[in-house]
Amino acid sequence: MSVRVPPGAARLHAGAYVADTHNDLLCAVVARPSEQWGTFFAERWLPQLTDGGIDLQVLPVFVDDTHRSEGALRQTMRMIEAAHRLAEQNARTVALCGDGTELDAAASSGRIALVLALEGAHGIGDDVALLHTMFRLGVRVASLAHFGRGAFADGSGEDAAGSRLTRAGVRAVAEMERLGMLFDVSHLGAAGVDHVLEIAQRPVIATHSSARALLDHHRNLRDEPIRMIASAGGVVCVNFFAPFLHGEDRSVDRLVDHLEHLAAVAGIDQVGIGPDFVKEVLEETTAPCCRVTDVEGVPADAYLPGLEGPSGLPLLTAALLRRGWAEADIRAVLGGNVRRLFREQLGVPPTPFVREDE
Repeated sequence: MSVRVPPGAARLHAGAYVADTHNDLLCAVVARPSEQWGTFFAERWLPQLTDGGIDLQVLPVFVDDTHRSEGALRQTMRMIEAAHRLAEQNARTVALCGDGTELDAAASSGRIALVLALEGAHGIGDDVALLHTMFRLGVRVASLAHFGRGAFADGSGEDAAGSRLTRAGVRAVAEMERLGMLFDVSHLGAAGVDHVLEIAQRPVIATHSSARALLDHHRNLRDEPIRMIASAGGVVCVNFFAPFLHGEDRSVDRLVDHLEHLAAVAGIDQVGIGPDFVKEVLEETTAPCCRVTDVEGVPADAYLPGLEGPSGLPLLTAALLRRGWAEADIRAVLGGNVRRLFREQLGVPPTPFVREDE
Protein backbone atom coordinates (compact mmCIF):
# COMPACT_ATOMS: atom_id res chain seq x y z
CA MET A 1 0.00 0.00 0.00
CA SER A 2 1.23 3.50 -0.79
CA VAL A 3 0.17 5.07 2.54
CA ARG A 4 1.48 4.16 5.96
CA VAL A 5 -1.03 2.92 8.51
CA PRO A 6 -0.63 0.80 11.67
CA PRO A 7 -0.19 -2.93 10.97
CA GLY A 8 -3.61 -3.80 12.38
CA ALA A 9 -5.33 -1.32 10.11
CA ALA A 10 -3.33 -2.53 7.11
CA ARG A 11 -4.31 -6.16 7.78
CA LEU A 12 -7.97 -5.28 8.27
CA HIS A 13 -8.10 -3.20 5.11
CA ALA A 14 -6.31 -5.83 3.03
CA GLY A 15 -8.77 -8.48 4.18
CA ALA A 16 -11.90 -6.39 3.68
CA TYR A 17 -14.08 -6.23 0.56
CA VAL A 18 -13.80 -2.57 -0.47
CA ALA A 19 -16.45 -1.01 -2.73
CA ASP A 20 -16.10 2.54 -4.08
CA THR A 21 -19.43 3.65 -5.51
CA HIS A 22 -18.19 6.82 -7.25
CA ASN A 23 -14.94 7.57 -9.08
CA ASP A 24 -15.07 9.69 -12.26
CA LEU A 25 -11.92 8.14 -13.69
CA LEU A 26 -13.70 7.41 -17.01
CA CYS A 27 -13.69 11.16 -17.67
CA ALA A 28 -9.89 11.09 -17.57
CA VAL A 29 -9.72 7.92 -19.67
CA VAL A 30 -11.83 9.26 -22.55
CA ALA A 31 -9.88 12.51 -22.63
CA ARG A 32 -7.16 10.50 -24.37
CA PRO A 33 -7.16 8.95 -27.85
CA SER A 34 -9.18 5.75 -27.93
CA GLU A 35 -6.14 3.59 -28.66
CA GLN A 36 -4.72 4.66 -25.28
CA TRP A 37 -7.79 3.98 -23.12
CA GLY A 38 -6.78 0.55 -21.87
CA THR A 39 -3.12 1.32 -21.30
CA PHE A 40 -3.81 4.67 -19.63
CA PHE A 41 -6.19 2.95 -17.19
CA ALA A 42 -3.64 0.20 -16.52
CA GLU A 43 -0.77 2.63 -15.95
CA ARG A 44 -2.49 5.49 -14.14
CA TRP A 45 -5.56 4.15 -12.36
CA LEU A 46 -5.18 0.43 -11.80
CA PRO A 47 -2.21 0.86 -9.41
CA GLN A 48 -4.25 3.33 -7.36
CA LEU A 49 -7.22 0.99 -7.14
CA THR A 50 -4.92 -1.85 -6.15
CA ASP A 51 -3.14 0.25 -3.51
CA GLY A 52 -6.53 1.25 -2.12
CA GLY A 53 -7.58 -2.40 -1.85
CA ILE A 54 -10.61 -1.80 -4.03
CA ASP A 55 -12.61 -4.88 -5.00
CA LEU A 56 -15.60 -3.15 -6.60
CA GLN A 57 -15.42 0.13 -8.51
CA VAL A 58 -18.50 1.92 -9.83
CA LEU A 59 -17.64 3.88 -13.00
CA PRO A 60 -19.94 6.87 -13.50
CA VAL A 61 -20.66 7.97 -17.06
CA PHE A 62 -20.78 11.74 -16.66
CA VAL A 63 -21.22 14.19 -19.53
CA ASP A 64 -19.99 17.69 -18.74
CA ASP A 65 -21.35 20.97 -20.07
CA THR A 66 -19.08 21.03 -23.12
CA HIS A 67 -20.92 18.00 -24.54
CA ARG A 68 -24.47 19.09 -23.79
CA SER A 69 -26.86 18.84 -25.36
CA GLU A 70 -25.93 17.97 -28.95
CA GLY A 71 -22.95 15.79 -28.08
CA ALA A 72 -24.28 14.22 -24.89
CA LEU A 73 -25.29 10.87 -26.35
CA ARG A 74 -22.06 10.57 -28.33
CA GLN A 75 -19.97 11.25 -25.21
CA THR A 76 -22.09 8.80 -23.22
CA MET A 77 -21.41 6.10 -25.79
CA ARG A 78 -17.68 6.93 -25.89
CA MET A 79 -17.43 6.51 -22.14
CA ILE A 80 -19.31 3.22 -22.16
CA GLU A 81 -17.10 1.97 -24.98
CA ALA A 82 -14.02 3.06 -23.02
CA ALA A 83 -15.19 1.03 -20.03
CA HIS A 84 -15.66 -2.07 -22.18
CA ARG A 85 -12.26 -1.62 -23.83
CA LEU A 86 -10.30 -1.04 -20.63
CA ALA A 87 -11.98 -4.11 -19.14
CA GLU A 88 -11.17 -6.23 -22.19
CA GLN A 89 -7.57 -5.02 -22.35
CA ASN A 90 -7.03 -5.60 -18.62
CA ALA A 91 -9.06 -8.81 -18.31
CA ARG A 92 -6.60 -10.38 -15.88
CA THR A 93 -7.14 -7.67 -13.30
CA VAL A 94 -10.65 -6.23 -13.82
CA ALA A 95 -14.05 -7.44 -15.00
CA LEU A 96 -17.10 -5.47 -16.11
CA CYS A 97 -19.97 -6.90 -14.07
CA GLY A 98 -23.73 -6.82 -14.51
CA ASP A 99 -25.09 -9.03 -11.73
CA GLY A 100 -24.23 -10.78 -8.50
CA THR A 101 -22.89 -13.89 -10.17
CA GLU A 102 -20.37 -11.83 -12.11
CA LEU A 103 -19.42 -9.87 -8.99
CA ASP A 104 -18.72 -13.14 -7.17
CA ALA A 105 -16.72 -14.48 -10.11
CA ALA A 106 -14.57 -11.36 -10.13
CA ALA A 107 -13.95 -11.66 -6.39
CA SER A 108 -13.07 -15.35 -6.56
CA SER A 109 -10.56 -14.70 -9.36
CA GLY A 110 -8.95 -11.75 -7.58
CA ARG A 111 -10.12 -9.19 -10.11
CA ILE A 112 -11.65 -5.77 -9.48
CA ALA A 113 -15.34 -5.71 -10.37
CA LEU A 114 -16.34 -2.70 -12.48
CA VAL A 115 -19.95 -1.52 -12.56
CA LEU A 116 -21.20 1.08 -15.03
CA ALA A 117 -23.43 3.93 -13.84
CA LEU A 118 -25.13 6.86 -15.56
CA GLU A 119 -24.61 10.11 -13.67
CA GLY A 120 -27.35 12.52 -14.67
CA ALA A 121 -28.44 10.52 -17.74
CA HIS A 122 -27.87 13.56 -19.95
CA GLY A 123 -27.22 11.42 -23.00
CA ILE A 124 -30.73 10.00 -23.26
CA GLY A 125 -32.78 13.18 -22.96
CA ASP A 126 -36.27 12.20 -21.83
CA ASP A 127 -36.34 8.95 -23.83
CA VAL A 128 -37.12 6.29 -21.22
CA ALA A 129 -36.74 3.51 -23.80
CA LEU A 130 -33.01 4.26 -24.03
CA LEU A 131 -32.60 3.08 -20.45
CA HIS A 132 -33.07 -0.42 -21.87
CA THR A 133 -30.34 0.32 -24.41
CA MET A 134 -28.05 1.45 -21.60
CA PHE A 135 -28.85 -1.72 -19.70
CA ARG A 136 -27.94 -3.83 -22.76
CA LEU A 137 -24.59 -2.02 -22.82
CA GLY A 138 -23.89 -2.91 -19.20
CA VAL A 139 -25.19 0.05 -17.19
CA ARG A 140 -26.56 -1.11 -13.83
CA VAL A 141 -26.87 2.11 -11.78
CA ALA A 142 -28.32 5.48 -12.83
CA SER A 143 -29.17 8.91 -11.50
CA LEU A 144 -31.49 11.27 -13.36
CA ALA A 145 -30.01 14.70 -12.61
CA HIS A 146 -26.79 16.49 -11.73
CA PHE A 147 -26.60 20.02 -10.27
CA GLY A 148 -29.01 21.65 -12.70
CA ARG A 149 -32.31 21.02 -14.43
CA GLY A 150 -32.83 17.91 -16.54
CA ALA A 151 -35.52 16.20 -18.57
CA PHE A 152 -36.31 13.73 -15.79
CA ALA A 153 -35.77 15.82 -12.66
CA ASP A 154 -33.99 18.77 -11.11
CA GLY A 155 -30.58 18.44 -9.48
CA SER A 156 -29.83 19.60 -5.96
CA GLY A 157 -28.60 22.96 -7.23
CA GLU A 158 -32.22 23.74 -8.12
CA ASP A 159 -33.64 22.95 -4.68
CA ALA A 160 -35.26 26.37 -4.44
CA ALA A 161 -37.67 25.31 -7.20
CA GLY A 162 -39.03 22.50 -5.03
CA SER A 163 -39.41 20.27 -8.09
CA ARG A 164 -40.50 16.64 -8.08
CA LEU A 165 -39.83 14.22 -10.93
CA THR A 166 -41.28 14.93 -14.35
CA ARG A 167 -43.69 12.43 -15.90
CA ALA A 168 -40.77 11.01 -17.85
CA GLY A 169 -38.82 10.73 -14.59
CA VAL A 170 -41.59 8.71 -12.97
CA ARG A 171 -41.61 6.36 -15.96
CA ALA A 172 -37.83 6.12 -15.77
CA VAL A 173 -37.95 4.93 -12.15
CA ALA A 174 -40.44 2.21 -13.10
CA GLU A 175 -38.34 1.13 -16.10
CA MET A 176 -35.17 0.95 -14.05
CA GLU A 177 -36.90 -1.21 -11.47
CA ARG A 178 -38.23 -3.47 -14.21
CA LEU A 179 -34.76 -3.93 -15.67
CA GLY A 180 -32.88 -4.43 -12.43
CA MET A 181 -31.03 -1.11 -12.64
CA LEU A 182 -30.36 0.52 -9.27
CA PHE A 183 -31.67 4.07 -8.84
CA ASP A 184 -29.13 6.58 -7.48
CA VAL A 185 -30.53 9.58 -5.56
CA SER A 186 -27.20 11.44 -5.24
CA HIS A 187 -27.38 14.87 -6.95
CA LEU A 188 -31.17 14.71 -7.08
CA GLY A 189 -33.01 17.72 -5.64
CA ALA A 190 -34.54 17.31 -2.19
CA ALA A 191 -38.14 17.24 -3.48
CA GLY A 192 -37.10 14.75 -6.15
CA VAL A 193 -35.54 12.47 -3.53
CA ASP A 194 -38.78 12.55 -1.58
CA HIS A 195 -40.74 11.78 -4.75
CA VAL A 196 -38.54 8.80 -5.62
CA LEU A 197 -38.90 7.39 -2.13
CA GLU A 198 -42.68 7.72 -2.40
CA ILE A 199 -42.90 5.68 -5.60
CA ALA A 200 -39.92 3.32 -5.45
CA GLN A 201 -40.78 -0.37 -5.16
CA ARG A 202 -37.17 -1.53 -4.86
CA PRO A 203 -34.15 -0.37 -2.81
CA VAL A 204 -32.25 2.71 -3.97
CA ILE A 205 -28.70 3.92 -3.37
CA ALA A 206 -27.04 7.25 -2.70
CA THR A 207 -23.65 6.67 -4.34
CA HIS A 208 -21.90 9.78 -3.00
CA SER A 209 -23.85 11.81 -0.45
CA SER A 210 -22.98 12.94 3.05
CA ALA A 211 -25.13 14.09 6.00
CA ARG A 212 -26.94 17.41 5.82
CA ALA A 213 -27.40 17.39 9.59
CA LEU A 214 -23.63 17.93 9.91
CA LEU A 215 -23.21 20.37 7.02
CA ASP A 216 -26.15 22.18 5.47
CA HIS A 217 -25.17 21.81 1.81
CA HIS A 218 -27.65 20.93 -0.94
CA ARG A 219 -25.48 17.97 -1.99
CA ASN A 220 -26.01 16.30 1.39
CA LEU A 221 -29.01 14.22 2.44
CA ARG A 222 -31.46 15.06 5.20
CA ASP A 223 -32.00 12.52 7.96
CA GLU A 224 -35.54 11.52 6.97
CA PRO A 225 -34.61 10.41 3.43
CA ILE A 226 -31.60 8.60 4.89
CA ARG A 227 -33.95 6.67 7.19
CA MET A 228 -36.32 5.88 4.33
CA ILE A 229 -33.52 4.67 2.04
CA ALA A 230 -32.26 2.42 4.83
CA SER A 231 -35.67 1.07 5.81
CA ALA A 232 -36.27 -0.01 2.21
CA GLY A 233 -32.98 -1.90 2.08
CA GLY A 234 -30.89 0.74 0.31
CA VAL A 235 -27.43 2.06 1.14
CA VAL A 236 -26.13 5.62 1.65
CA CYS A 237 -22.47 6.06 0.65
CA VAL A 238 -20.54 8.98 2.12
CA ASN A 239 -18.83 11.53 -0.13
CA PHE A 240 -15.20 12.38 0.77
CA PHE A 241 -15.17 15.81 -0.91
CA ALA A 242 -14.10 18.14 1.91
CA PRO A 243 -16.47 21.08 1.15
CA PHE A 244 -19.40 18.69 1.74
CA LEU A 245 -18.06 17.53 5.11
CA HIS A 246 -17.11 20.62 7.11
CA GLY A 247 -16.80 24.34 6.66
CA GLU A 248 -13.14 24.56 7.65
CA ASP A 249 -11.62 21.35 9.03
CA ARG A 250 -10.25 19.26 6.13
CA SER A 251 -9.48 16.06 8.03
CA VAL A 252 -10.36 12.39 7.98
CA ASP A 253 -11.99 12.85 11.40
CA ARG A 254 -14.72 14.98 9.85
CA LEU A 255 -15.32 12.20 7.31
CA VAL A 256 -15.69 9.74 10.18
CA ASP A 257 -18.18 12.14 11.80
CA HIS A 258 -20.40 11.79 8.74
CA LEU A 259 -20.04 8.01 8.69
CA GLU A 260 -20.98 7.83 12.35
CA HIS A 261 -24.00 10.05 11.79
CA LEU A 262 -25.15 7.98 8.81
CA ALA A 263 -24.72 4.79 10.83
CA ALA A 264 -26.72 6.26 13.73
CA VAL A 265 -29.57 7.29 11.42
CA ALA A 266 -29.60 4.45 8.89
CA GLY A 267 -28.01 1.57 10.81
CA ILE A 268 -24.52 0.23 10.25
CA ASP A 269 -25.68 -2.21 7.56
CA GLN A 270 -26.97 0.53 5.27
CA VAL A 271 -23.83 2.69 4.98
CA GLY A 272 -21.02 2.62 2.42
CA ILE A 273 -18.36 4.82 0.82
CA GLY A 274 -18.56 6.81 -2.42
CA PRO A 275 -15.40 8.93 -2.23
CA ASP A 276 -15.83 11.00 -5.43
CA PHE A 277 -12.08 11.28 -6.03
CA VAL A 278 -12.05 14.22 -8.46
CA LYS A 279 -8.68 15.92 -7.88
CA GLU A 280 -6.74 13.98 -10.49
CA VAL A 281 -9.71 13.87 -12.88
CA LEU A 282 -9.98 17.66 -12.85
CA GLU A 283 -6.25 18.03 -13.33
CA GLU A 284 -6.36 15.62 -16.27
CA THR A 285 -9.39 17.04 -18.04
CA THR A 286 -9.21 20.81 -17.49
CA ALA A 287 -6.64 23.21 -18.88
CA PRO A 288 -4.78 25.14 -16.15
CA CYS A 289 -6.22 28.43 -17.39
CA CYS A 290 -9.79 27.18 -17.10
CA ARG A 291 -9.87 25.00 -13.99
CA VAL A 292 -12.80 25.20 -11.62
CA THR A 293 -11.67 27.24 -8.64
CA ASP A 294 -14.65 26.86 -6.39
CA VAL A 295 -17.80 24.90 -5.69
CA GLU A 296 -20.41 26.98 -3.92
CA GLY A 297 -17.65 29.41 -2.93
CA VAL A 298 -15.37 26.72 -1.43
CA PRO A 299 -11.94 26.04 -2.99
CA ALA A 300 -12.17 22.99 -5.22
CA ASP A 301 -8.70 21.80 -4.19
CA ALA A 302 -9.78 21.33 -0.57
CA TYR A 303 -9.30 17.56 -0.41
CA LEU A 304 -8.73 15.44 2.66
CA PRO A 305 -4.96 15.05 3.21
CA GLY A 306 -3.90 11.61 2.01
CA LEU A 307 -7.38 10.88 0.65
CA GLU A 308 -7.07 12.74 -2.64
CA GLY A 309 -7.27 9.41 -4.49
CA PRO A 310 -7.99 5.68 -4.08
CA SER A 311 -4.52 4.84 -2.74
CA GLY A 312 -5.31 6.59 0.51
CA LEU A 313 -8.30 4.47 1.49
CA PRO A 314 -6.43 2.52 4.21
CA LEU A 315 -6.25 5.84 6.10
CA LEU A 316 -10.02 5.64 6.58
CA THR A 317 -9.76 2.15 8.04
CA ALA A 318 -7.09 3.37 10.46
CA ALA A 319 -9.25 6.36 11.46
CA LEU A 320 -12.27 4.13 12.14
CA LEU A 321 -10.16 1.86 14.34
CA ARG A 322 -8.93 4.90 16.29
CA ARG A 323 -12.55 5.87 16.88
CA GLY A 324 -13.21 2.44 18.38
CA TRP A 325 -15.23 0.93 15.55
CA ALA A 326 -15.65 -2.84 15.61
CA GLU A 327 -13.86 -4.64 12.80
CA ALA A 328 -17.11 -6.19 11.55
CA ASP A 329 -18.67 -2.73 11.24
CA ILE A 330 -15.65 -1.39 9.37
CA ARG A 331 -15.83 -4.29 6.92
CA ALA A 332 -19.53 -3.63 6.38
CA VAL A 333 -19.05 0.07 5.62
CA LEU A 334 -15.94 -0.38 3.48
CA GLY A 335 -17.84 -2.57 1.04
CA GLY A 336 -19.76 -5.43 2.57
CA ASN A 337 -23.04 -3.52 2.54
CA VAL A 338 -22.71 -2.37 -1.07
CA ARG A 339 -21.67 -5.84 -2.18
CA ARG A 340 -24.81 -7.29 -0.58
CA LEU A 341 -27.07 -4.69 -2.22
CA PHE A 342 -25.49 -5.15 -5.64
CA ARG A 343 -25.65 -8.94 -5.44
CA GLU A 344 -29.34 -8.75 -4.57
CA GLN A 345 -30.41 -6.06 -7.03
CA LEU A 346 -28.16 -5.63 -10.08
CA GLY A 347 -29.59 -7.15 -13.21
CA VAL A 348 -32.30 -8.92 -11.23
CA PRO A 349 -35.86 -8.51 -12.54
CA PRO A 350 -38.45 -7.82 -9.84
CA THR A 351 -40.22 -10.73 -8.20
CA PRO A 352 -43.68 -11.05 -9.81
CA PHE A 353 -46.53 -10.06 -7.52
CA VAL A 354 -48.89 -12.97 -6.81
CA ARG A 355 -52.26 -12.41 -5.20
CA GLU A 356 -52.91 -14.60 -2.16
CA ASP A 357 -56.20 -15.87 -3.64
CA GLU A 358 -54.59 -17.01 -6.90
